[in-house]
Formats: sequence, C-alpha cells, structure tokens
Amino acid sequence: MESPKGKSSEVLDETDKRLLRHLQRNSRINAKELGDELNISKTPIYERIKKLEQNGFIKDYVALLDRHKVGVPLMVFCTVSLNIQNAEYIAMFNERIKGIEEIVECYLTGGVFDFVLKIIVKDLEAYNNLASNRIATIPNVGKIQSSFVLTDVKNSTAIPL
Repeated sequence: MESPKGKSSEVLDETDKRLLRHLQRNSRINAKELGDELNISKTPIYERIKKLEQNGFIKDYVALLDRHKVGVPLMVFCTVSLNIQNAEYIAMFNERIKGIEEIVECYLTGGVFDFVLKIIVKDLEAYNNLASNRIATIPNVGKIQSSFVLTDVKNSTAIPL
C-alpha cells in the first residue's frame, strides 16, 4: 500500500532485500536460479516479485546501454539557477526539461543551485547547442554551469539495501 508521499508502508523482509539485490545486478535472472540462490522454490519467487512490483518497490525493467558504443560518449553535469524560485517558474522549467531527451536525469535541489541535470550528447558542439539554444532559452534561467565527465570512476544504478 502506498502512503501519500509515495513511500510504501510495507516493510521489506531480509528475503525481499536479497531478492532485490539479485534483481538489481541482473533482472534477467530466471526464477530457478533466484530460488537456488535464496533457497526458495519458484512459485514463492514469482509471488514475491509480483508483490514487489505491485507495491512499487520495482518500478521498471530496462536495458542499460554503453553510451560510448551507441555514439553519445560525452556526459555533462549541468547546474542551473533560476532568477526567481517560485512554483510557476519551477513547473515551467520542469516541463521544458522533460521534453529534452539528451537530459537523462534532472533533480530539483536545495543549496547553491536550483537544478542538477545529467546530460548525454555526442560531443562538445552538441552540448553547446543544447545549452545555448534549449536550456538557456527557458524563461527565468539565470545561470548555467557545466562539469564534463572525463572518466567514469563508479557508475551504478543499484540502490543499497
């Protein structure tokens, strides 16, 4: 059951946590292998996974791509400050950002900057075009700062449990 803030009121037991750890490493693992790892038969594995999906613990299943191999090797973390921080301008910024596919993550933050964006593009020219013609032109954007990723030191989608 979901609480008002989107957090589940259900508590994960240790078996659920172990199951989720395995699925985070490899969501294509079959139920027999999972059952062998967790000492549980296939049917309870299926039931637990279905319950975890229904309760929102498992949001989706995706293929993680190598950005270099698919031709978009440049990753940029971009911080954005708005001139005015009110609900209307924040909502407008959010909607515009959602429509830009090169922005793969966007976070509203507290502190020095209003937003942190994770952007993946093919090269500096593509980033400059994106920053200048699509982000900077959003009404109320005051400041944009960029940090370019040189090397991936650690890159994980797994949430520690």
